[in-house]
Amino acid sequence: MFSTDRITLRKVTEEDTEIYHKWRNNPEVMKSTSPVMDQYSKSETAAFIQMILGANDAKSYMIELKETGSPIGIISLIHIDYKNRNAECVIDLGEADQWGKGFGKEAMQLLLSYAFEELNLHKVYLRVFSFNERAVRLYEKLGFEKEGEQQDQLFRGGEWHSVILMGIFQKSFLSNGKY
Repeated sequence: MFSTDRITLRKVTEEDTEIYHKWRNNPEVMKSTSPVMDQYSKSETAAFIQMILGANDAKSYMIELKETGSPIGIISLIHIDYKNRNAECVIDLGEADQWGKGFGKEAMQLLLSYAFEELNLHKVYLRVFSFNERAVRLYEKLGFEKEGEQQDQLFRGGEWHSVILMGIFQKSFLSNGKY
């Protein structure tokens, strides 16, 4: 359930603070995923990891290469609403040299399979910056559909950008054999 031929998803632990600290302080990595471009202290990152570990409405996993055991990113279901059976998905591939190799797609497929088959969620949704065209294409390939757009929501690189809202439903994911 939590691995493919190339990657494994494992729960985030306190020991992941160092690698996550490296990623969240890399402007190239955060440019496409974080609404706040800032530098974080190690104690702020440690507190963030503690928040992740203690959250009752979230499940977070490190994406590791099977071949080396090296972490390359993090993927999470957050704001899990068990009553209404939905959650938001977030993914950060922190190792830029691993971009464009399909690892994000594999991790998303694993997480969506878990969300829909194990947690029995009805819907998974996400937010993506309009300039992150590669991510938008990936989400569309996985079956996500655009549900709306928050116009001029993000000021990045001297310009205003929109945030695209996308969602995928359990029935659609399972019937399309996306896993």
